[in-house]
Amino acid sequence: MIAAPMSPRLLRFGMNLWPPYLGAGIRVLDIADDWSEARVALRLRLFNRNYIGTHFGGSLFAMTDPFFTLLLMHRLGRSYVVNHAGGAIDFLAPARGRVTATFRLSEAEVEEVRQRTAGGEKHLPRYSVDIVDEDGTVVARATHTLHVRLRNQNSEDRIQNTRPIR
Repeated sequence: MIAAPMSPRLLRFGMNLWPPYLGAGIRVLDIADDWSEARVALRLRLFNRNYIGTHFGGSLFAMTDPFFTLLLMHRLGRSYVVNHAGGAIDFLAPARGRVTATFRLSEAEVEEVRQRTAGGEKHLPRYSVDIVDEDGTVVARATHTLHVRLRNQNSEDRIQNTRPIR
């Protein structure tokens, strides 16, 4: 299915109400109007801390999971298929208090994806983001691999001509 066009503001609002983020205490602070950057925060609370009183690692990973995919799919447009292919996180220091992550995709990175997929090939770009605490200490680094390719016109036609079964 092809995602409907959406403003960054509407996506931020929706993600802040999305049950997995709402329940984990993850807050989308900002998404740039040009889809080049997103900022996300997570405060340590009773329901997202682990046994030793630091951030639960799953919440730290979840706060980073969809953003490179979302930024890239909106930057490339509907002519491309962008999926999350995998991810990993390295925990570097105990995470306490409020932590943030800032996701950035430069025009050069987007242009590289366009060039590598121009002939119909798939491309698996990797992007990393640091999760930092209030003191600026990097507490974790998440790396995400995306799967990107040009949309096949035949599959586009099938999607547009498919009607729900009643």
